[in-house]
Amino acid sequence: MKVICDQSALAEALGIIGGVIASRTPNPVLTCIKLLAEDGRLTLAATDGDCGLRLVMEQVQVDDPGETLIPADKLIQIVRECPDPTVTLENDKQAMFIRSGESMFKIYGFDPAEAPPVADFDDEKIDCEINAGDLVTLISRSLFAAADEHSRYAINGVLVEREENKIRMIATDGRRLAVATGNTSSGTGESRCIIPSKALSIMRRILRNDAAVVRIAMDEHQIHVHIDDPSGQATLTSNLVEGRFPPFEDVIPKDQDKRVTFNRQTLWTAVRQAALLTNEESRSVRLHFHDNKLTLTSHAPEMGEAEVHLGVEDYSGEDLEIGFNPNYISDALKVIDQEQVTLELKAPNKPGVLRTGKEFTYVLMPVNLT
Repeated sequence: MKVICDQSALAEALGIIGGVIASRTPNPVLTCIKLLAEDGRLTLAATDGDCGLRLVMEQVQVDDPGETLIPADKLIQIVRECPDPTVTLENDKQAMFIRSGESMFKIYGFDPAEAPPVADFDDEKIDCEINAGDLVTLISRSLFAAADEHSRYAINGVLVEREENKIRMIATDGRRLAVATGNTSSGTGESRCIIPSKALSIMRRILRNDAAVVRIAMDEHQIHVHIDDPSGQATLTSNLVEGRFPPFEDVIPKDQDKRVTFNRQTLWTAVRQAALLTNEESRSVRLHFHDNKLTLTSHAPEMGEAEVHLGVEDYSGEDLEIGFNPNYISDALKVIDQEQVTLELKAPNKPGVLRTGKEFTYVLMPVNLT
């Protein structure tokens, strides 16, 4: 095998596919990337046993077709540090040679026949199609709220519900709930599954062209995602999360009687300022609504305290004090691209709700102020 690649394009592709590689495994093959050069293309493939990714680079020069299986960590590090605009990959039966400028590296690999397969995309089983930019928005507005504790397996991912051309992504960690709503460009019937957080993180990275069309196929146990754009192709396959996602509709309050609209950036700035004087023992910001004003305060023993004021002309109702984890508020505000955001409240011991129209609903539990 001998193939000449653009260094920056190869480094980017390797960085993406490196996210699939198993961090801890007794099987060394699962720490490798398979490279296949043929027909003027370079295909990179890797899997951790649950999630697999295949990337196809179109803009390469294949001088000698072939394949190899190489440890991912060193390959990624070497290509990233190559100084020349081009990188040449060449292998014999025992090793791969990487050349760039005046530098040459030799890496010992494995028999490519040992590489576990990464499934192809089956065009006959397409469940729906969606614009890549819309899918990125849905992922960004839900994934951050998913649980990361391994003991809570059923919520270590994002619930995806589709009915005809309507799609929702829902995530929770038990302390907050994010619901993102959008549209697919095609799709009939209904589907429902829980996609692992790792697969969605990788999916977001391969969706680099907002205008591209993403094809999605699902069966009982796996999801398959394919995207084809001028820079190449990507196919992601992942096992689905087994288990039952907790009922979430009842968690969304329906009786909030206090509403106030903020400029997103203004509120985000105020929350970040108040959060500066919090710590792990005192991770809360107090929101006090009074006299058409909002006062945000925080206090950390042995550090100090903060007080930030905002005008809230459209707030109506009784004075209210409620506490929230400022990181949870910021996490939501950073994924909203609309200029205005609405905060709905009921009482100090009741959840708050952040909304932007019908596209995004975010429920967060208050913290104890005592």
